[in-house]
Amino acid sequence: MATSPFIPGFKLILASQSARRATLLTQAGFPFVVRPSEIPEFRAPDETAFEYVKRLAIQKASAIGIAPDEGILAADTTVVLMDGKTELILEKPADSTEAIAMIGALAGRVHSVLTGICFRWQDQQWVHVEETKVEFSPLSAKEILEYVASGEPFDKAGGYGIQGLASRFIPRIEGCYFNVVGLPVHQVHRLFTLAGVLA
Repeated sequence: MATSPFIPGFKLILASQSARRATLLTQAGFPFVVRPSEIPEFRAPDETAFEYVKRLAIQKASAIGIAPDEGILAADTTVVLMDGKTELILEKPADSTEAIAMIGALAGRVHSVLTGICFRWQDQQWVHVEETKVEFSPLSAKEILEYVASGEPFDKAGGYGIQGLASRFIPRIEGCYFNVVGLPVHQVHRLFTLAGVLA
């Protein structure tokens, strides 16, 4: 059994049902227990995408009661596409029509993936927002329809998974790959270090 990187007695709570975030934490060697929080995800008027993911991460981390020996990690990821000076936030598509529109809008353009993370422990919190720029290649209507028909877009912000079939559409990224998957693991490790929970 792998040795925990945490100080003795510390327990990490992950406030998310995301299988991708759970996998990334496990791969990085951080043991945890899932205790999801339910927070309405609505963007406030005049709220930037950066402020939006930061607020949701903080609210998710604050929505769950924790014991003195528990720390809680929460995150929120969104995809942002610029339309002139307007930020278009692309959440998880509700149906095939939305998914087709999202992938069509991303095709041939560069967009940003923003993830807000919040770690709470002993009445303190540490917060970070990570940005990764992702380039999509131009796509034909046939490619878009086939991708949406695969079912991959439907539980993912922006309607795609970089770690799956959509990898063939992405020639380059600028920034953290794991952030696009759903959790900037290096920054999570940094927050744990700042909080003093690593042995």
